[in-house]
Formats: sequence, structure tokens, C-alpha cells
Amino acid sequence: MEESKREVKHIVLAKFKEGLSKEEIEECIKQFANLVDLVPSMKAFKWGKELSIINFHQGFTHVFESIFETTKGVEDYLSDQNHVDYGNFLMPQLDKFLIIDFEPTKVQP
Repeated sequence: MEESKREVKHIVLAKFKEGLSKEEIEECIKQFANLVDLVPSMKAFKWGKELSIINFHQGFTHVFESIFETTKGVEDYLSDQNHVDYGNFLMPQLDKFLIIDFEPTKVQP
């Protein structure tokens, strides 16, 4: 991961496995959101369902956004035992996922 001293967004696109109940999916999301209280380097968390009008979502149904102050914060998050435990819980629930980290850049007029 390229070093960044500025805010980094950690984006997870996910598709839950067929057959999971609404309650099981809600529990996965609740536990993901709870990481912001357990992992010191995680500064914020948001999530939402896919709403694509142009249907280019490639089957992904949920988007999760975590915010960190730097790439070091993301590295700390990835190795934090709370995140590792959650990942071990979540991965079997997913059909597929994609993770991207990026540093938001403002467009200059």
C-alpha cells in the first residue's frame, strides 16, 4: 500500500450468499459497524445498499466505507484482532467481495 499521510477511505463492495436471512445480514452489518468502537485507528463507518440505475454493479449488493487518518491506520486496522475475528466471521457469509483503499482528492477548479 502506498504511504499516505492524509485521510484514507477503505471501501468494501460485498455480495452476501444466497439463503442468508435478512437478520443474518443485519447482524453482519451491525458487527462491522461496531468495529469503529473497537479499533482505535478506524475513525468512521458508513454503509448502504446498491442502488445502481445503470446496472453496472456486477452483483455487489452492499457498500461499506471505513475512514482512517492515514494508510498506517489502515494497516493497524487490518492487523487488529477485532478486525481479524470479524473477518473470520464475515468471509463465510459472502459470495464475493472487493476492497479498495484510496486517498480522496479534491478537484481544483
